[in-house]
Amino acid sequence: MDLLHALLVLAHATGADMFDGNFARWCADHGISRATAYRHKKRIEEEGRWTTRSRRPTSCPHATPLPVEIEIVRLRLNLPHHERGADTIAYHLQAVADKHHWAAEGWTIPSRATINTILSRYDLVIPEPKKRPKSSYRRFCYRNPRDCYQIDATQVRLATGEKVVVFEVLDDCTRTLVATRVADAETAAGAIAAITAAFTGFGIPALVLADNGSAFTSRRTKGGISGFTRVVEQAGARLIHSTPYHPQTCGKVERHHRTFKQWLAARPTTAATTAELQQLCETYQRFYNTERPHSAVKMPPLQAWRNAAIHGGPQHLPIQHDATVHALVVSSTGTVCVDSRARLSVGRKMAGQTVTLLRDDDHVTAYTTDGDVIGHLHLDHTKRYQGKLRPA
Repeated sequence: MDLLHALLVLAHATGADMFDGNFARWCADHGISRATAYRHKKRIEEEGRWTTRSRRPTSCPHATPLPVEIEIVRLRLNLPHHERGADTIAYHLQAVADKHHWAAEGWTIPSRATINTILSRYDLVIPEPKKRPKSSYRRFCYRNPRDCYQIDATQVRLATGEKVVVFEVLDDCTRTLVATRVADAETAAGAIAAITAAFTGFGIPALVLADNGSAFTSRRTKGGISGFTRVVEQAGARLIHSTPYHPQTCGKVERHHRTFKQWLAARPTTAATTAELQQLCETYQRFYNTERPHSAVKMPPLQAWRNAAIHGGPQHLPIQHDATVHALVVSSTGTVCVDSRARLSVGRKMAGQTVTLLRDDDHVTAYTTDGDVIGHLHLDHTKRYQGKLRPA
């Protein structure tokens, strides 16, 4: 083919007969099909040379329309730095689509993967090939709003340099920020104020999940029942403390602290007093709950809360998507039945008391009535008696 191209170009440029007056015979002698040879001859006569053309289709019906791409890029550039991911862009695109009647044009909102592909094409995404994909994680989430509230505190610095804390209470299912309260330090009084505000504003949950900080438990200090525990139990909820031995930790509210601090850092001024910071926290709560879509629920958290058909509460223990919760009375021999096929020992000293069991597949963690961890074990289905819990 290279010889054919060279002779055709030379013939086109000079007008000389390079094929002894019989182009078809020359092609046959060189093993080139007549149709191919004449197609190449025609293009060289039209363009002066042979160039390989792209095999890409001239049209792609399912390609994202250019106006949609432009809108994706515009949102990426104009949204706040911490609020411009693919999920957030897709959420804001819906309003644009409704305003400009994309449906009439046959245009749809691109998927998350397509949005990221478009952003990468315009060099607006920094590749992180070593980052673990979200799809590889196992998500733990209670089924209904008010099944479980998570509470935790994060430190914030005022404009004066003084350090204060913000208690945040998050609904596990919908990620609704049900309370946010500023306190001078991480104390039981601050925790009680926050959880009371959550109970008043959004109702009492079945469970309250907290870490082992001194604001939430007195186990590591004077012992006995802490003030925070008493408030939770008197309201009718059950308190459990996070532990590294089961997945129902305070990870959601701890991750939320980062979102809150990113929003706080973007404010033009820094709060100088706790009162000013409390006002900012309440402004953030309204923004977070009603304006920004949460990637876990694909909509603003408060909308997910209101859309839920069933809301939990202290009247029944919740069921997680991946775990179940049981309240069981310990027998006189110190054992409880997880189900009809498994019995385990929590110790004779617990006889007659009610314990809370969280079961995640074959892993069981037991808690006292004030939320402290008794122990954990993995169920062995080859035997009925599972033995004694391992200390946490």
